[in-house]
Amino acid sequence: LRLLPQQRYLQAERAEVSALERKRNILCCLITRILKVEKQLHIDNLVFRVIDACQKGELGPGLQFLSFCCHSVDVLSCVLHLLNQGYLRRQEKRPHVLEY
Repeated sequence: LRLLPQQRYLQAERAEVSALERKRNILCCLITRILKVEKQLHIDNLVFRVIDACQKGELGPGLQFLSFCCHSVDVLSCVLHLLNQGYLRRQEKRPHVLEY
């Protein structure tokens, strides 16, 4: 029986996946929180507000988290995910406006 050393790249890969899942969860929470308050919002305004909240490290009133870098692609990916899940919807006549 021969023991092989533990493969560190697998641990690093799991940590990266976990970090990406946490980031996606935070972004989805931010998107839903913002739209719950606003009820409807132009997608561009939503992206800017989420990015601003990420930079400031604010999840909402009184809730803080570590600020992190997020890009519009990250936010748009989460918007598409939430649209597919049925949490958000687009207006029929104005598809660039999102509703919660």
